[in-house]
This record gives sequence, C-alpha cells and structure tokens, in this order.
Amino acid sequence: MNNKLFISNKWVDSRSKQSFQTVNPATEEIITEVARGNGEDIELAVVAAQNALTGSWSRFSPADRGRVILKLARSIADHRQDLAMLETLDVGKPLRDSLGDIDGVIDTLEYNAGAADKLQGHTIPQGPGVIDFTWLEPLGVTGHIVPWNFPLGMAVRSIAPALAAGCAVVLKPAEQSPLSALLLAGLTRDVGFPDGVINVITGFGEEAGSALVQHPGVAGITFTGSVETGRLVMSQAAKTVKPVVLELGGKNPMIVFPDADLGRALLDAMEGIFGNCGQVCSSISRLVLHNSIKTEFLDKLIMHASKLSIGHGIDNPDLGPLVSASQYHRVMNHIQSGVKQGAVALIGGKRPDSLSKGFFVEPTILDAVSPEMHIAQEEIFGPVAVVQSFDTEAEALSLANSTVFGLTSGIYSQDISLALRMAQQIQSGSVWINGWFLGGVQAPVGGYKQSGIGRERGLAGINNYLQLKNIAIRL
Repeated sequence: MNNKLFISNKWVDSRSKQSFQTVNPATEEIITEVARGNGEDIELAVVAAQNALTGSWSRFSPADRGRVILKLARSIADHRQDLAMLETLDVGKPLRDSLGDIDGVIDTLEYNAGAADKLQGHTIPQGPGVIDFTWLEPLGVTGHIVPWNFPLGMAVRSIAPALAAGCAVVLKPAEQSPLSALLLAGLTRDVGFPDGVINVITGFGEEAGSALVQHPGVAGITFTGSVETGRLVMSQAAKTVKPVVLELGGKNPMIVFPDADLGRALLDAMEGIFGNCGQVCSSISRLVLHNSIKTEFLDKLIMHASKLSIGHGIDNPDLGPLVSASQYHRVMNHIQSGVKQGAVALIGGKRPDSLSKGFFVEPTILDAVSPEMHIAQEEIFGPVAVVQSFDTEAEALSLANSTVFGLTSGIYSQDISLALRMAQQIQSGSVWINGWFLGGVQAPVGGYKQSGIGRERGLAGINNYLQLKNIAIRL
C-alpha cells in the first residue's frame, strides 16, 4: 500500500513524515498506514495546481480534456476489481456494492468527458453598434473534500466536472477511506494528465482540510459531510471570499399514501433504508405512512428486514459494518436516545449476537416517533429508520417539512395530481415519485435548507467550476 502523497504527478513524503492508520471496520484490524498531510503539503499541492493552469493543461483544448478524462474512465474500468476491493476493505460495504460504485464512477467520467467540449457562452442582444457575449473560463484551482461513504464515487462526482471545465484539483479524501483515491492518483498520471492537474493529499480535516479551504490560491471548495463541518467550511472559505458547494446530509421522508403500490414501496424501503448500511445522505430516514396501511406495511417490512444477512463485505452479505468505531457509537447513541424518549424498536437496535468484532448494527425500525424527538430531527446515518404516521395530505406535508434538512423526499401514490401537488410544496432538492434513488449522473442533486448549497451532477454540476465573463465590443 502507498504511504505517500501525490503532488505534481509524483509520489512524495508528507513534510511532517507522519502517518495514520486505516482500519478494516469488519475486523477492526489495521489495513495499512497512510501519509498524514498538513498545511505545508497543501501549499505544495496548490502551487503545483496553479502551475498546471498556466502550463500544459491550459493548452489542452476542451476536446483534449474530454479525451483524457475518457481515458481515465477506461483505465478505471481496467482496475475495477482492485478499486472495489480497496473500498470494501476500507469502508466495509459488500464487494458487489463496491463494484457497482466503481461502475458509477466510470459513468460519471464518461458523462463529463462528453460535456467538456460543449460548454458554451451566449450572445446578448444590445442593439446596433455593440456586440456582447459571455465567455466561460475555468474557475481555477479547486479543492475537493469528500466523505467516506462512497470514497471514489464522491471524489469523482466533483473532480470530473472540474476537470471538464479546465480546473486543476486538490483532493482530500476522508481519513477513514483514502485507499482508492491513492490508486486513482496513479492512474491519472498513467493516462496522461499533465503534472499538477490532479493532486491527492491524505490527512485529517483539521490539518489538511482546513488548510485547503483557507488557502488563498484555491478558487472554490466542494465539501460533503456534516452540517457542523459544513458551517466551518463556509466560515473559513469566507475569509478569501471563495464559493462553496456543500452537501450536508438529510432526514429524508418516504411518504406512502393508501393507494400506493405497496410492493414497489416495500422494495424501495428495503434499499433506501438499508443500502450501504444506511450510510447515504439520500437514504430513507423517515417512513411517513398513512394510518390505514401502516400496520400492513410495517409487518411486511419487518419480515423482509429480519432476513437480511450481516457480515464482512468481502463475503457479500446484505449489510456490512458501519465505517468506524465512532460512527458505530454515534448510531447506537441515537437509537438509545430514541428509546429513552419513548420510541419503540420494532426490530433491531443492537449489535448482532453472532458478531463480537466489527462495527455492526442490526437493521432497525423505530416506531412511536413524534416530530420533536431527536431521532426525528437528526441524521442517524446507519441502518435505521423512524416511523411517523398521518391521516391527511396536509399532515403528511407538515411532517415532510418538519426538519432543518431538505435533501431528498419520496412520494408513493397512484394519484399523480396528489403527488405533483406534494412535490411542489415539499422543501427538498430532489423529489422522487414512486421510486427511490432515481435520477443519475445527468440529474442535478443538492439540498434545501441545511442540507447544503449548490447542485452537483449534470450540467449544473459543471457550472460550479466555471467563471462567467462578459465581453462587450463597441463597433
């Protein structure tokens, strides 16, 4: 395993010579040690990126950028198994899920590669005697601080559009899951990215991440993580007045009306609650069920959830472990707090009896949850959903909008007028009707309220990394 940083297409030691351990969450065993970058290393990476912007990268045409991004996609496809194995070891998810995540990385690169030479300005009618038009330029050096739940997927979600726009990037992967980013770094050099276009600094948020956000040579920051850290990123970025793109989590409601296709809704609930062990910003956090179908729905959901297998990701169970000891304790504290406040665990709520090591939590459904409870308001980020119920459309809407989050929501009804009426009034960046995890690389995602600022994916995601210049000519 590589214990160096990647700066200007070279593997280099961290300036401090320090390292940190990455741990297999299924076994609690150390996988390897990784370089611990800090502000000095960030400085070197930013300078390398700045040099790339004024050097050979600036001479790549948009079509050239697209071609080298596409070459990276092909290289990742060739290394698909290795990358997936690293992610399973690092974060614990089932290997088949890691393989699917790498396929998503390839899709993201291909989409942005195709968009690179299609970014166009506009002419603006000013009347006789003036020609006015807009010109798109790369934002500059961009910093990317990514989470651990989809390590390579979340990294590429932002660096691919940045590269398509012509930016040079500094990537700070999560300290819990740095391994696939390091393999990615080597692949970028192999396929022909010039020196300094892509730099990878492993380390901790308070050291490397904070230095990246505050660096005056960084033109924009993309961050995915907690609300608390997002506030800190905003405040630090404000010192140099740089734009931020933030995705800060959700408390997403799945609203099921009496006329819904319950079979479809149950399948989606299983995936939406328990997929990636619930460690997804857009997972189903709240089951908002009409009282007339609540008992039937929960009975069937509990029956399916009780059959889920739990184990080491390499064995391809239904659920792997949570990513770390701290995340395990956080999830368990949420569950225990909810029960203390009066919630009832219909299933789960503890470590599986058969697993004494690893950060495992049983699939958990908590009923009797009122809106003022902490577990109804706070993101748990584990295989846990809380149940709320309603009788009227107005009650359902009130529950849907009753948190500070607004990332995603789902409406299940065969009445499309009702569904669209709800969709117009729900305060979330994505509204899915009769499906969950809809959309794709082409569809923008982002949050309302404290779920974040800005949009990623699709053409909207590339706009984050472009400057819009207006040019006017008097004839």
